[in-house]
Amino acid sequence: MSDLSALDQAHAQMQAAPDDDARRLQFYAVLADSALFLMLEGEPEGESVSPAVFNVAGVDYILVFDSEARLAAFAGGAVPYAGLAGRGLVEMIAGQGIGLGVNLDSAPSSMMIGPEGVDWLADTLAAQPESDFARPRKIAAPAQMPPGLMQALTARLTHAGVLARAAWLAAIEYDTGARGHMLAFVDADPAAQPQLASAVREALVFSGVEAAALDVAFFDSSKDSSFVARLNVGQAIPLGVPQQPVTPKSKTAGPGMDPDRPPILR
Repeated sequence: MSDLSALDQAHAQMQAAPDDDARRLQFYAVLADSALFLMLEGEPEGESVSPAVFNVAGVDYILVFDSEARLAAFAGGAVPYAGLAGRGLVEMIAGQGIGLGVNLDSAPSSMMIGPEGVDWLADTLAAQPESDFARPRKIAAPAQMPPGLMQALTARLTHAGVLARAAWLAAIEYDTGARGHMLAFVDADPAAQPQLASAVREALVFSGVEAAALDVAFFDSSKDSSFVARLNVGQAIPLGVPQQPVTPKSKTAGPGMDPDRPPILR
């Protein structure tokens, strides 16, 4: 079973318990984070690509696969493709009435996601956390959090070590009297703060936990030293450092292999 991809495993867990919302959400989380290979109808023209479109029961679908081998297995040989992150692809096609065929006829995770599923995922990924300016007054060890949430937080922040020095989960009471839980980032790059807040929000959504259950805050150890020193009563959240990405080698790879230059869909 070692040849199963992360998408295969998430799909199998979802299929094993079709009424389990948490497993279904986890599948969509894995899809959003996966590197996907989009089947094209012809060779790319610079950064502009034309996806192969298949009409099924009056609905247009484009096809993606989580490996070059699976794309080739479906197509019967090498075909032009563009590489994109799942989240980037759904954001590009949302609202256009287009569905996704995922790993069709080539993997255990073969499935079709209709336009409504694509739009929901795009909306979920695009939503931004709400801002508040209450000040923390008391801090304590956190209550037991759902295991699924802790796993999702760890997964979402696995590469955040280059964006912040530390992260702590703690129970909190604000100067307004409100109480809750906070994920506090210490010495985060100011430019990365929206990205980190969105990552935490996604962890909440995809683990099936109400978004309001966890606040996100950012502290500068040079300005908030007394509060930062008290964060160690909380639970440290590991922040990993990403490995150097490996770009797939293929004559037809072309557009999409550079995450800073996504292809233009036509």
